[in-house]
Amino acid sequence: MRVHIGGDHAAFEMQRDLVAWLAQEGHEVVDHGPTEYDALDDYPVFVLRAAQAVAQDESSLGIVLGGSGNGEQIAANKVAGVRAALAYNPELARLAREHNDARVVSIGARMHTLEEGREIVRIFLGTPFSGEGRHQRRIDMMTAYEEDGTLPPLP
Repeated sequence: MRVHIGGDHAAFEMQRDLVAWLAQEGHEVVDHGPTEYDALDDYPVFVLRAAQAVAQDESSLGIVLGGSGNGEQIAANKVAGVRAALAYNPELARLAREHNDARVVSIGARMHTLEEGREIVRIFLGTPFSGEGRHQRRIDMMTAYEEDGTLPPLP
């Protein structure tokens, strides 16, 4: 699987670890940076590029990383066609894929060990979208809103 990844200085060590580990696991990794540590870098520079690449490459998934993962998730969700989920454990990573068909996972590197980060990513990449009708219906509502501002009807 092709995996797009982007982060910032707060997640630099975890990002470097994931890039190497994912390659060892047989994934095609596209690293959108940073590739050098810079304590003053800005996560949108790298995260938006990773999310945009996922939106343009339907066969891929993405990983965005920061200190908490919050800002990175928000940034990734600004890219049309991307659903990014903050996952702070493997169960949330599984549900993000299974129920929400999230294409990008956001991880807070200051909140997890490298091993925990790997496990969240492993579950995220390995879990397919269920395709269940109720989940697809909800995704379709969000897509319609994103595309033309259509609000779902009130019950």
